Amino acid sequence: MVARFFRLLAGWLLGLAGAFVVLSIVWVLVYRFAPVPITWLMARDALAGKHVEHEWVPLTAMSRSLPRAVIGAEDANFCTHNGIDFSAVAAAAEANMSGRKLRGGSTISQQTAKNAFLWPERSYVRKGLEAYFTLLIEAGWGKPRIMEVYLNIVEMGPGIYGMASASQHYFGKSVDRLSAKQAARLAAILPQPIKRSVNKPSKSVRRYARRIEKRVRVVADEGIDACLWR
Repeated sequence: MVARFFRLLAGWLLGLAGAFVVLSIVWVLVYRFAPVPITWLMARDALAGKHVEHEWVPLTAMSRSLPRAVIGAEDANFCTHNGIDFSAVAAAAEANMSGRKLRGGSTISQQTAKNAFLWPERSYVRKGLEAYFTLLIEAGWGKPRIMEVYLNIVEMGPGIYGMASASQHYFGKSVDRLSAKQAARLAAILPQPIKRSVNKPSKSVRRYARRIEKRVRVVADEGIDACLWR
């Protein structure tokens, strides 16, 4: 009787796992072509009665300074890693263990997977699912689509999602007209868009934005973003 129960339980768990794998692959394939309509954070804000600004714009209709700014600020190895940058993870772990300022090792691919499919809570379960979805989007989307989704759903302030909405909200212009300086100012508030301000940046954020602006030129000159424009 007990053996039969465990066989049934194992069969049920295997079926559940198989269904999850199939559904997750279908979900990823749908987002390969369709705009991501809503994220967990957008839903949270909407349910709280907050106004949500979100506009989807193709990567080709954005200023090239934007992806260059986020690569320079967030993930210099974006074009060369396979979703997880183990060198960045090791550097973050070393910094954390030595007592220096806490760092994260998440790539743009990992942040995209988290924002598009998961919730922001930190836990081993979520991190495991994040790695799983990161591998799926790296295999099924490619770098240009990953960057496009990231730039369209990343939180950019209270109720503001995506660079197109941020460009209109903060600078009153379409996202294709952003200068390198403005793109750097947007990238400088990541990954803390609620604590940091674009309109009233602190001295540290202004200094960081200036460094990112310099990195935009480096990314362009050295072709670090070449995977986006093939």
